[in-house]
Amino acid sequence: MNSPSNRSGLVARVQNVVTQRMAGQAAGHGMDHVLRVLSSARAIQSRTGGDLMIVELAALLHDVGDAKFHDGVERSAEFTREILLELGADDADIQHVAHIVDNISFRKRDAAKPLSLEGQIVQDADRLDALGAIGIVRTIEFGAAFGQPFYLPNAPSEKTGVGHFHDKLFKLKSLMNTDAARNMAQDREAFMRQFLDQFLAENEG
Repeated sequence: MNSPSNRSGLVARVQNVVTQRMAGQAAGHGMDHVLRVLSSARAIQSRTGGDLMIVELAALLHDVGDAKFHDGVERSAEFTREILLELGADDADIQHVAHIVDNISFRKRDAAKPLSLEGQIVQDADRLDALGAIGIVRTIEFGAAFGQPFYLPNAPSEKTGVGHFHDKLFKLKSLMNTDAARNMAQDREAFMRQFLDQFLAENEG
């Protein structure tokens, strides 16, 4: 079993590995996103409990093999096992973190397997990063990177950033697992709605 000092050191070593692996990855899914998820996950864990090291590791590794940057194949769980095994993590911790990483994405929804408390915390933290001012910027960055316009007033069926707000982002608050994240999501969603109202008013003006 890892000692407390070894467990703490493992988080720092994983962060170094993930930083190297995700260098150059952007479109709202780079290392800046990972560090914000880590910060939010720590904040939620401080209010809900759970194993902090597992939360930190899952937050750091949840996008290390994002499908958008691996030819459409999601490889985060695979890379998680590889990285943690190489760094000497306990097998039980490796399996726990890999399970979280493999089941938190919005895409899986009903196909996802039940999450532990630690998994619910990281899932909430990841979803929070799609909301608020950061969520707006990430939506615009994604559109710029993948050729998706933010707004098309005369083409309602086309995929746009504004459509993404309604199709996904405004649904996230109701999907939060923890009360702490739900309260944080409420403030962030309110800001996004205010922004969208202002944006549409200026376009119509």
